[in-house]
Amino acid sequence: MEPGPSSPSPSSACAGHPTPAPEEDEDGGEGVGGRAGERADAPKVIDWEDLQQELARVWSLSAALATARERKALLAARLQSALEARKASVQQDNELAEIRERVQARADFMWDLKMHTKKMTEDVDDRREELRIKIRTLSTTSNTLSTAQNKLKEADKLLSGENGLHVRLKTVERMLRTRQQYMTAQVAHLYPVRPLIERSPANKPSFLNSSILKTRDAESMAPNGSQNGQAPLAILGLQLSKLTMKKTGYFSDKTEIQNSATALGYVAHAVSLIASYLDVPLRYPLRLGGSRSYVLDRAPSVESSSLASAISSAPLSTTMRTMEFPLFFESQETTRSAYAIFLLNKDIEQLLNHIGAESLGPRHVLANLKQLTTIVQSQQYISN
Repeated sequence: MEPGPSSPSPSSACAGHPTPAPEEDEDGGEGVGGRAGERADAPKVIDWEDLQQELARVWSLSAALATARERKALLAARLQSALEARKASVQQDNELAEIRERVQARADFMWDLKMHTKKMTEDVDDRREELRIKIRTLSTTSNTLSTAQNKLKEADKLLSGENGLHVRLKTVERMLRTRQQYMTAQVAHLYPVRPLIERSPANKPSFLNSSILKTRDAESMAPNGSQNGQAPLAILGLQLSKLTMKKTGYFSDKTEIQNSATALGYVAHAVSLIASYLDVPLRYPLRLGGSRSYVLDRAPSVESSSLASAISSAPLSTTMRTMEFPLFFESQETTRSAYAIFLLNKDIEQLLNHIGAESLGPRHVLANLKQLTTIVQSQQYISN
């Protein structure tokens, strides 16, 4: 084998010059002398006979080094390519993981949306069912209302027609009021209430009677309607005694008292008849008996069992008891009779209120009765 261009010449080796120290290669390794374990500063003496062999050895090592470098470069390129491929794979894995996360989040969102849609669908179905029920109810109500309107129209036709119920009712009511007016006129004809112009001697009070009678108030009005000097009213020629007298004496005029009781009996009978004709139940019923008539008052009565129970504030038993008050004077006490006349006047006031009139006062028995019969006999009573 011939030495390469980089090998030293044989003359220099034969001349005994020392061989230079081997240089380090690019990888940091030692030269041929370093691989032999010799020190770099120690010269190595090679014999001529071994020179050819050493040169071949160096050339072989140089070729092996070049091959190693090529392999190194190839491995470096392959390693770089593998690293780049690995980096791309890792990047793709990261992107794939992000895509998976987004897909999972989207799937969760779609699941929630699906559940919400399902719930909304159920709610819509429930509302639709409720609306169906309401529509059916509304339809039924509409049909009922339509039927009621038709019936109302028919009833309106029946009422508002010429021969309608309203007209017939008005006609019947007018006939009824006419009948009531006629019957009341008969009562007014039976018991006429007129001003008393002349008095018979029997009706005049005696001096003894006028001196004994006592009154509460000297200016009190008589129940016969006399006021301010006007002629007093009388029923069938009989006038009432004063309401305010308290006691009758032994020498009182019995004729005047009897006439007053008879007049009150007439008034009671007339009031009872008119109340029955007007179909008005009297608040204070009457028990007719001519000159011995009574007014009934249903008032609660409180009864105590004993004095001890009253002292101990025990509860008292309250019962309804009907009390009778005479429309005539009993013995010398006239308080009950005066109260009976007051209740009779309240009955007349009740009838006046029934026909829309007002009473003239609590002491105008005959005046209130005359006003009652006058209003009932008027044309306004029938038209109203």
